[in-house]
Amino acid sequence: MLRVEGLTKQYVTGEQSQTIFHDLSLHLAPAEVVALVGASGSGKTTLLNLLSGIDQPDAGRVLLEGEDIHALGEPGITLLRRRKLGFVFQFFNLIPTLTVAENIALPMELTAFPAARIERRVDELLALIGLSGTRDRYPESLSGGEQQRVAIARAVAHHPRLLLADEPTGNLDEQTGQSIVQLIHNIAREEKTSMLIVTHSAEVARMADRVVMLQRGQLVDA
Repeated sequence: MLRVEGLTKQYVTGEQSQTIFHDLSLHLAPAEVVALVGASGSGKTTLLNLLSGIDQPDAGRVLLEGEDIHALGEPGITLLRRRKLGFVFQFFNLIPTLTVAENIALPMELTAFPAARIERRVDELLALIGLSGTRDRYPESLSGGEQQRVAIARAVAHHPRLLLADEPTGNLDEQTGQSIVQLIHNIAREEKTSMLIVTHSAEVARMADRVVMLQRGQLVDA
């Protein structure tokens, strides 16, 4: 599903340069959940930005279903993100002026799903995350755990091939975080979506299919 080959990234400040990655490689199988761990400042978020095309590598390739995303140009990368990628953030990033249903529907509207299909998909996902009764509520009326469930539903609404999650339980208590991790794992199986989850949580790491550690610019099995 995802293959990273020889990824290199440097940042230059004045006359100094810092190598974040050098010749980094990674692969994700279809529907595989991989936890990415590492010390603060090791480059985990930078790696997510490179995998999603937000940032450009100095060398190497990121292949999503065999397609080199950085060879697409900005319009092509934007289209690919809308069609094939989903994102979950630590602080939910729901749009406060939209209802729960409207938040979930948004990525489908951006890719021109038919209206009837959007309605069915919203209902299906609300049932999947156990929040069918919140359809017309606004994010501020939900608990943190409920908001993160909605954020996950929004992230997978358009059937992405790859989900990138940056500390999805970092803003939640331990019990709520565990339920969110279980939900992510269930959705990966149900939707056949590959997932890369950046985390500091041992619980998240234990529930992943595989754990990799970012260390001195390289990924190693943890």
